[in-house]
Amino acid sequence: MSDFATNPGDDLLLAYLDEMLSVPESARIEQRLREEPEYRVRLAALLQQRDQGGHTVGEIWRRHRLSCPDRPALESFLRGVASPAGADYIQFHLDVVGCRLCQANLDDLQRRLSDEDTQRQSRQRRFFDSSAGFLTPRPDK
Repeated sequence: MSDFATNPGDDLLLAYLDEMLSVPESARIEQRLREEPEYRVRLAALLQQRDQGGHTVGEIWRRHRLSCPDRPALESFLRGVASPAGADYIQFHLDVVGCRLCQANLDDLQRRLSDEDTQRQSRQRRFFDSSAGFLTPRPDK
């Protein structure tokens, strides 16, 4: 955890802008930004400076979220068909890095897959119910 209570560094404020911090840490920063106008000014200056075209590898990496798995990879992870290395990376990215964007994508995919499963089960039940009276056992020969 960072030492935001004494003096938040520029890297921490940029991580806040990129939503790369834990929820409690983001909440502490938001509280401090509400209470202390100088931090709002500093944050605005950092945002302007970053948006003027920072071209370091780290800035490009963070801005384009190059470490984040894409939705098909997250879906493979949810379905349990991701490669062991891929599954390990996604688990690390979610649990250790704590990427809130990927967690939101994962939550969305879970809801979508759950809805699809419910619809599939309902469709199967309707097919069975509609054909149950038409099926007769075959006579044994």
